[in-house]
Formats: sequence, structure tokens, C-alpha cells
Amino acid sequence: MRSRRRTAVQVVHWQAADLRKRIDDAMTIYGAAMGYPRQVAMARAGTTTQHTRLPDFRAVAAISGRALVGFGYGYRSATGQWWHDQVASAVPAETRTRWMTDCFELSELHVEPGWQGRGIGRSLITTLLDPRPAAHVLLSTPEGPTRALSLYRSIGFVDVLRGHLFPGDARPFAVLGLSIPTAADA
Repeated sequence: MRSRRRTAVQVVHWQAADLRKRIDDAMTIYGAAMGYPRQVAMARAGTTTQHTRLPDFRAVAAISGRALVGFGYGYRSATGQWWHDQVASAVPAETRTRWMTDCFELSELHVEPGWQGRGIGRSLITTLLDPRPAAHVLLSTPEGPTRALSLYRSIGFVDVLRGHLFPGDARPFAVLGLSIPTAADA
């Protein structure tokens, strides 16, 4: 058996159909990375499938051989979307204007726990955000000293909202934002 340390991982752009074809694998990784029971993770498949039909949807996958070891996706954030509306109602108007106009929601980004700590998450994010999807990127992640929070901080994500409670999850979440400059801003 080959060591995972020596097994190459390729990060690729996915079409919506690619994610839908591998939805069970993706939800297994989602559940393992988030610490959710299998039935909770699999229940997320329907929502994820709906997300693949949203404006400016894009996805990435980390593949080792034929195995999916990580994935991420997002779309243009807009009023009427569950996550957008949850966050918009929890922040002041100036924060909504600053962060939620011309915004890409990085909805999910997960790496199989046994594959974490190898730069896969960073590769997934940088590939997903290239080319620039919007002026701002928002995401939520469980609070606490986690690898995910450390990764987002190292890329330049900053606090937008802390300690937010989303319905259906008892854990507090941090909502983080990243401004992506245009070539004209450089």
C-alpha cells in the first residue's frame, strides 16, 4: 500500500455536474471534516445539489488517484439565499454594504481529516478563487482554534461576525471575509 504522503493530489476545477456525480463522496468528507454524524452529512446532499444551480456557481476538487480527498464550492451571494439572509440579519447595515455587495459565498471547503495539514485546503481555496469571482468572499467556520480558522487567517480572511449561531447547529461560528483586489487596484 502506498503512503498517502507520497500520493500526488491534483486540485481541479469542477463543473456543477461533477459535484453532483460525486455528491456522496463529498458529503462523506463534509461530515468527517465537520464532525457530523453520517445521516446529518448525507442530508446536506439536497442543499448542495440546489447550490449547484445558483448564479456564478463554481467548484473545485482534490483528487488522489480516483479518490476524492477534498472539495470546495461557492456562488454569488444574494438576498433570498438562506446563509446570506442569516448573516445579513446579524450584522449592522454598514457591514452588509461593505461585505455583502459583490460577494462570493464560499459555501463549503473540506479536506478529508487524514489528508489535512498538507496544503490541500490552501490549494482548493486559491484554485476556487482564481479567477476572481467577486470583490469580496465570505465564509463561516466553527469558532475555536481549528486548522480551518488558521488557514483562513493565513490567506488574509478577517472577522466580519463572531459567535454567530446558525439554526440547526449549537456551535458558534465565525463569519470571515476576504477582499480581493482587481488588477486596477494593484
